[in-house]
Amino acid sequence: MSVRDEQTDVLVIGGGTAGFGAAIAAGRQGLRVTLLEATTKIGGVMAFCPGMPWGGGYPQDQIIGGLIEELTERLAKMEPPAAVKRPCTLENFGPEIIYDHDIATLTMFEMLEEAGVRVRLGAMALEPDMDGDTIARVSCCDRNGVFTVTPKMVIDCSGDGDISAKAGVPYALGDASGNMMAVTISFHMVGVDWDAAFADPDPYFETYAARGIAEGRLHPDLAKLYLMRGFHEGSVFCNSVHVRGVDGTDPVAVGQATQEGRRRCYQLAQLLRRDVPGFEGAHMAMLSPTVGVRETRKLEGVYRVTGADLARATKFADGIVACDNPIDDVMRSDGDMTHDAAIEAGNYYTIPFRALIPSKVTNLLFAGRILSADPVAFASVRGMPQCMAMGQATGVASALALRAGVPVQLVNTDVLVAELAGQGVNRLAVLCRAPEVA
Repeated sequence: MSVRDEQTDVLVIGGGTAGFGAAIAAGRQGLRVTLLEATTKIGGVMAFCPGMPWGGGYPQDQIIGGLIEELTERLAKMEPPAAVKRPCTLENFGPEIIYDHDIATLTMFEMLEEAGVRVRLGAMALEPDMDGDTIARVSCCDRNGVFTVTPKMVIDCSGDGDISAKAGVPYALGDASGNMMAVTISFHMVGVDWDAAFADPDPYFETYAARGIAEGRLHPDLAKLYLMRGFHEGSVFCNSVHVRGVDGTDPVAVGQATQEGRRRCYQLAQLLRRDVPGFEGAHMAMLSPTVGVRETRKLEGVYRVTGADLARATKFADGIVACDNPIDDVMRSDGDMTHDAAIEAGNYYTIPFRALIPSKVTNLLFAGRILSADPVAFASVRGMPQCMAMGQATGVASALALRAGVPVQLVNTDVLVAELAGQGVNRLAVLCRAPEVA
């Protein structure tokens, strides 16, 4: 049987927030875009942890703009509104966007349709076919078997960077010791009395957690409970269950971690109902279908963002989005979790475009949590709004490279930054570029 072949200008691998941004940006540039998503739903962690807030989108209390602002405004203008900006109750985190998960997903699919993106769900990219330093074709599969995609540009937004790694891009797994952040499984409690539930000033519910751990009703890693008011009245988003020591590139390990996470979620739901005022009549809902993976491969780009860059509040000349997220490091090798400030209050840094391209492969870009960053910087840059903006930058850069007939490494970054600014991205860096580095 002959293998099916599809032609496209841009192949976007992975339909998370980065892939969403990349596909729409490229489609709006008039390019033929194919978006491959291995699951049945776009959104990435939005699909794996339904209702996860969009955090980190407001450095200096100003939204980073671009597609995340457009999406938020579309939701907020609905009747009734389907998104709202709220302060985060956790230390060092700025405002976040809370939204109706199902309406947001619907709207994202509609935006992809409007941009003319060909979305292929249940489809996986398997192997790149290299022609020197260029990806000539990508072998893929769906339920009907193997097919190939012949792209002019490839944007890897897969979260794990499989195709980039197979194309020869060097990478690191986890930190210097290979430890990756814990994976997470989330759920909602529905039917909660908010006033009673959040009457305790402790945002982490540590007294209740300590009692549950001491009595053997909670896993020891649940010493702090991350409970947030959901979008709808009476719903509480529970982002507390983290499973350590999981290699997110191993599907067997991910499956085992998901089941372990389900058990811990059920135990936590039982404790909330029994011990915490306001939860007595609530029930568990929207349990994650699989764990959300925070960290696997970090690819080697032309530039590697470092913790020192963040501490200096560096505004790169090729900066494509602003960020001031804390160092949100979640249980790499032990139960420790940090969210220390990355920079002084009131300042921000930018993410350079050079961290989204490899040094050699001429028609490959990457966006999202596989960007080139050291472990400290990675713990800050990985917010969903920033991932969407990274994707948007790679989609625009793909169009610039194709129009100029140059490799991605030779894209004119001044033109790229100006184009993104014209789309409403990077407002802070445009208004306050100094100090810059090349």
